[in-house]
Amino acid sequence: MRRLFPSPLSPADLDEREWGLDELADFYAYPDAPPAQGRAWLRANMVSSLDGAAHHEGRSQPLSSDADMRIFGTLRGLADAVVVGAETVRQEGYRPARAREAFAARRAALGQGPAPVIAVVSAGLGLDFSLPLFTSPLVPTIVLTGAEAPADRVAAARAAGAELVVAGEGRGVDPALVPGALAERGLTRLLTEGGPRLLGQFAAAGVLDEMCLSLAPMMAAGSAPRIAAGPHLEVPERFALGSVLEEDGFLFTRYTRHQRI
Repeated sequence: MRRLFPSPLSPADLDEREWGLDELADFYAYPDAPPAQGRAWLRANMVSSLDGAAHHEGRSQPLSSDADMRIFGTLRGLADAVVVGAETVRQEGYRPARAREAFAARRAALGQGPAPVIAVVSAGLGLDFSLPLFTSPLVPTIVLTGAEAPADRVAAARAAGAELVVAGEGRGVDPALVPGALAERGLTRLLTEGGPRLLGQFAAAGVLDEMCLSLAPMMAAGSAPRIAAGPHLEVPERFALGSVLEEDGFLFTRYTRHQRI
């Protein structure tokens, strides 16, 4: 892996070498404080093909690489909570986050639990609550839903051990309320892994602080969506380039919402 931006500090930064997890964790560390009182810092991590596909045949794995997975694991290791849409849970076969020894001391020093909470955003609660994600997580899974979610599905979620969090007045979830609802539970370092619809909703709501985008040197074609496929933004929102790493033709970029630098 090579550091391309910010400008290399030394010629060694341009050498091809595998970065250790501690080095990656320092590089991707969250800001010391969230952007505003009572709010969380919401970071997204997505992968895209050269032609803009967010996945291939419903899964992101075919667009990934070893370096991408190391960064994926590092970002999870730094987060208080991983926020994900219900469809992505179904498509990707989400399992509970696991504790990793490599991040144990860092998490303990920050007062974090042994593993990030998985927080699933779902309006209809059409989830299989018999899966390990709900029945046997290391830390209880959170399900974010609306105040008018189906009562029988709410009961099923609670019976499975999930923590229900209301983040919307109607049946659905208001994405603008999600960071605050999680911050109220002490979860201020947030990571969303999509899918594209959820990421688009966060972007349209103006609550996305940081975008970590892995650009795969692959063409996917087909009809896969872009990484963000939610509501239309009247004016495209500007982000500032924070960093670029490269390995084996993959570019690992990080952008921060312009006014929050």
